[in-house]
Amino acid sequence: MTILRILAAVAFAALGGAATAQCAAPPGAEAVISRTNLERAAAGRAALAVSAPLTRAAQNHACDMAARGYFSHQGADGSTLSTRVQAQGIRPCFAAENIARGQRSATDVMTSWMHSAGHRQNILDRRAQEIGVGLAHVTPGGEPVWVMVLGRGC
Repeated sequence: MTILRILAAVAFAALGGAATAQCAAPPGAEAVISRTNLERAAAGRAALAVSAPLTRAAQNHACDMAARGYFSHQGADGSTLSTRVQAQGIRPCFAAENIARGQRSATDVMTSWMHSAGHRQNILDRRAQEIGVGLAHVTPGGEPVWVMVLGRGC
C-alpha cells in the first residue's frame, strides 16, 4: 500500500468513513502533461518540466478531496495552493491550480480545461515553468478528481 493510500485511509477513518478514495500514482498524468505542453507549444509558450514537489502537492490535494468528499481549491484543513506548495519545499514566485471532477480521461479533462477561460489561462501562463498532476478516484462509482499545479519557484 502506498503512503498516499495510507494517508487517505487514515484521514478517511478520522472523518467517520463516509466514503473511500483510491489514491495511487496518477495513470493519466503523463497524457495530461503531454497535452498541456502541446497546447503551450501551439500558443508559442515554453514546455513545462515535471516537478516532483508540484506532483506531490497535486496528488495530495486530489486524494484529500476524493477521501473527504469535497471539491474546492481550499483544502478541508484550510490549506491553500500556496501553503500546499510550500509544504513540499517550494517557495513559489508563481503558482496556479486547475481542479476538475468527473472527467474520465486525460483527453476529457484537458478538453474541459481548455474550454474554460480561467483554466486555459493557467495552462498557457508564461510565468509557469513546471507542472505536477494528481488524480484520485472517489469510490464507489470511481469518479475521478483531477488536480494540476503549475508553478515557478523563486
